[in-house]
Amino acid sequence: MNLDFTKLNGILTAVIQDQKTGRVLMVGFMNEESFRQTVETGFVTFFSRSRNKLWMKGETSGHRLVVKEIATDCDQDALLIQVEALGPGVCHEGYNSCFFRRLESGQWNESEARVYDPAAVYGSQS
Repeated sequence: MNLDFTKLNGILTAVIQDQKTGRVLMVGFMNEESFRQTVETGFVTFFSRSRNKLWMKGETSGHRLVVKEIATDCDQDALLIQVEALGPGVCHEGYNSCFFRRLESGQWNESEARVYDPAAVYGSQS
């Protein structure tokens, strides 16, 4: 696995895409350890830059991401991970995708309805 973890202080950008629909669900970051854990477990694990630790997507909510395919770009410094999302959505704000806002006439507008109540899943953390 010759990924280039040197460009962004030891991390890679990981684009998470729904394998069935092709929709981008979220973007996260991985260091070598989180990438290795993702490959070994089959569940997406990220590196949290703000908390400086690994976190498996869904460890709080149960909305895990099952790895279906992993690809890298030509520079081998970014990942595209196709997944099956378990649960009603992946966004900690209660949406199917973290990309639920669209720029329309200079304003960011919600482009879809919430699919779950984040307070019921995360409590006051969201």
